[in-house]
Amino acid sequence: MQTTETYPELLSLSEACRLLNVHPNTLRNWDNQGLLVATRIGVKGIRKYPKNKIIELVGSKYPNNRAKGHKYKVIDLFSGCGGMSYGFEQTGRFEILAGIDNWQDSLVTFSNNHESAAVLNLDLGNFSPTEIEKKVGRDVDIVIGGPPCQGFSISGKRDPSDPRNKLYQGFVRTVEYFKPLAFVLENVPNLVSMESGKIKDKIISDFTKLGYEVKYKILLASEYGVPQNRRRVVFVGIKNSNSFEFPEPKHIDNKHTCFDALSDLPEESVGDGTAHYLEPQSKYQKLMRQKSERIFNHEVTSHSPKTVGTIALVPDGGNYKDLPEELRNTRRVNIAWTRYNSKRPSLTIDTGHRHHFHYRFNRIPTVRESARLQSFPDNFIFYGSKTSQYKQVGNAVPPLMAYAVAEELIKALELQNV
Repeated sequence: MQTTETYPELLSLSEACRLLNVHPNTLRNWDNQGLLVATRIGVKGIRKYPKNKIIELVGSKYPNNRAKGHKYKVIDLFSGCGGMSYGFEQTGRFEILAGIDNWQDSLVTFSNNHESAAVLNLDLGNFSPTEIEKKVGRDVDIVIGGPPCQGFSISGKRDPSDPRNKLYQGFVRTVEYFKPLAFVLENVPNLVSMESGKIKDKIISDFTKLGYEVKYKILLASEYGVPQNRRRVVFVGIKNSNSFEFPEPKHIDNKHTCFDALSDLPEESVGDGTAHYLEPQSKYQKLMRQKSERIFNHEVTSHSPKTVGTIALVPDGGNYKDLPEELRNTRRVNIAWTRYNSKRPSLTIDTGHRHHFHYRFNRIPTVRESARLQSFPDNFIFYGSKTSQYKQVGNAVPPLMAYAVAEELIKALELQNV
């Protein structure tokens, strides 16, 4: 049997990593790709690396052709209005090639807010990936997206045979075809437990068979600067091996509140393009207004006098339990007559079911207020009917949460030098 002493000019994995300042997974990837081939020692095949080659690489740094700081090319499946794409784009390290969905209203919004990206109206449950290739070419580094979640969500029927549950297979087929460096898939958190974990296991299995190592975690949006307690599961797969680490929460005791998000927006409707006439009341508002000092999508919903009177009886942060007995059952859902708490993040933004109310005003939030609670900046403008706009906002991935994931993905890809 060969021993280490037989190869005096070979370095161990840890020694090579220290000299090159790279992660062990990076060296394993280079070995698998033929970029820096290791010598296998002993029956266990322990990797050893030629010292002379390592010394050469210390000067040239890395054995690949990617320029440091280059932009990764991304396609967004089930893109909706483009919340995830927007978060990725704001890092400055991702080029969004296309948003792909079969909902035209959302694609109009996507197109207007991602001017360099293409859009493609496509049924991802019945398509060929070549249709995407014709639009963006074959060079795709990252596939991101969130298959429609209604089939999984506790807000509707949890039926494993729901066709929407299988739409993610379109995502799988796209990854199989383009063979990107990585993918990010987002969905509702109860997907992890559905069918005793079988749905989650199937997703991991599908991508593992394609050569990806997959990690997943349930993230809480308010811990990443979003003024909303929205939980979502995020799957991240990287080819061959995965050094991705989910972002550490940055907001635990200092979460942005509904007041932080909304207090500079007026009680009444304003026309699109109206200049802000209230000063920012928080750092969060300054961030949202950084690229626009004008208000869009702020059309107030007119409620009946009876509804307004009922809302008025609910205090800041209260709900139906604060109403007189005779009014408590006027809406037969347990989230009815809930008023946001000005001192806390909002509840999960829905698609416009009209059960959650402004912490101060006696009405539901406007589209712009809902967008603020999702972390869409004021320069991100929504198109379509008001009903459609509410749905676009409610279905979106919060951009600030997407940004946090995207930053960590950059670190992982650079660590693995891919």
